[in-house]
Amino acid sequence: MFSLFQSSKDPQAAARSAYEFSFKTLGAGETLPLKQFAGQVILVVNTASKCGLTPQYKALEELYLTHRDQGLVVLGVPSNDFLGQEPGSDADIAAFCERRFGVTFPLASKERVVGDDAHPFYVWARQVFGFLGVPRWNFHKYLINRQGHLVDFFVPTTGPDSVRVKEAIEKALAEAP
Repeated sequence: MFSLFQSSKDPQAAARSAYEFSFKTLGAGETLPLKQFAGQVILVVNTASKCGLTPQYKALEELYLTHRDQGLVVLGVPSNDFLGQEPGSDADIAAFCERRFGVTFPLASKERVVGDDAHPFYVWARQVFGFLGVPRWNFHKYLINRQGHLVDFFVPTTGPDSVRVKEAIEKALAEAP
């Protein structure tokens, strides 16, 4: 019997790789294949500019700058799925992120992250982690190891500067590619 407090991990989905998925780049709309980050640790975060958690952009940027030379990539995926808190165009989002937080990590074009029409990456993450791993708000985070496997997720209120996130990233970075 399925419980809301129990993961319903799909072993076949867990065996797949994040490198099978692509996003579009913010603004230019060019293909952004996750396989270009093969061998690196990736933190995928659904973001929003008009959310109470938007200041997490600052901590995400600090995390990226601190660990990028060790192989960390932070990928922001703007989403308007939660109370319309990312209503702007790609140009608006890019300008906001640069001006307000000095974001230098990659940003994808706005995507759906929940529901039947969610981006395929988010459908896969739901299959891997089950109900509890589905984004419930902006700034939900997925951690992908150097082999392209989803290894953890962090709810929106778990900040990028939290001990839990930092330790998980450092552990993933310590693994051989």
